[in-house]
Amino acid sequence: MQTATVSKVVRIEEFGGPEVMHERTIPLPVPGPGELLVKVAAAGVNPVDSKIRAGKYPAVQRDKLPYTLGRDVSGTVVQCGSSTSKLKDGTKIFAMPGIDRGSYAEYVVVKESEMAPKPGSLDFIAAAGVPLAALTAWQGLFRYGELKKGQRVLIHGGSGGVGHFAIQFAKLRGAHVATTVSGQHIQFARELGADLVIDHEKQRFEEETGEVDLVFDLVDGEMQERSWQILKRGGVLVSTLKEPSKEQAAARGARGCRYTTQESGAELAEIGRLIDADKVKVVIAKTFTLEQAAAAQEFLEHEHPAGKVVLRLV
Repeated sequence: MQTATVSKVVRIEEFGGPEVMHERTIPLPVPGPGELLVKVAAAGVNPVDSKIRAGKYPAVQRDKLPYTLGRDVSGTVVQCGSSTSKLKDGTKIFAMPGIDRGSYAEYVVVKESEMAPKPGSLDFIAAAGVPLAALTAWQGLFRYGELKKGQRVLIHGGSGGVGHFAIQFAKLRGAHVATTVSGQHIQFARELGADLVIDHEKQRFEEETGEVDLVFDLVDGEMQERSWQILKRGGVLVSTLKEPSKEQAAARGARGCRYTTQESGAELAEIGRLIDADKVKVVIAKTFTLEQAAAAQEFLEHEHPAGKVVLRLV
């Protein structure tokens, strides 16, 4: 099925601002054992992409340059490596590829363990908005936060890519969900199902929420520091950004952790089933072309939209 010999990519050859992102043509990647070559239909844009581009992400140092950006993909399998199980050319998938394989590209190699069938209810653009953000929310709430039915959770940054999934997942688990957002996104968070929506620009969340079992921090800074005041003894503060204070945790008989999202086709498949069952919705804020990747990153950084930003390739 595959006939191309090269792939256009957007990569960086040095760290810096959006101006260091360049289109390049590289030889077509070849899938190895347990891997698939995917023709990219759409690729998600995430805050981590800008951090990597700026040289502020520890896993990508100068020795990894040149580096193709992007951690989300949806597309069609065009070649299967050896040892793949039940997949065949033409299968539509979505995935969070490993950090060594960027998705701002016409073609990307994906490990079978990283992918899941694309939800039938989503087009490629919406599907590309799911993997990294949804897995980050899923793992933060359930793998690290151990959220249970009937507990109370506060989600900082509930209107963003990760946050909008976190609100929905927590509600599905049967939790009471409070979230902080900016004033322009209050109605959006309510429509996602949040029980309590706090305008962080006008309200102090610690005066609104009461005690919570879990704080899911997607913001960092003073929002994280203030969160200790409302965390129950035995509670958990989980962050995607900064390691929570061990001293604060010990003083409150609580637990704090920072984590990095792991690729998981199995969890992605479970999320896909929830999407197809109409229990989770995917919100796309804006799309750009691959050639507009730098503008897409700038939009995400400066506009802080509700939902996901996606690059469309078809």
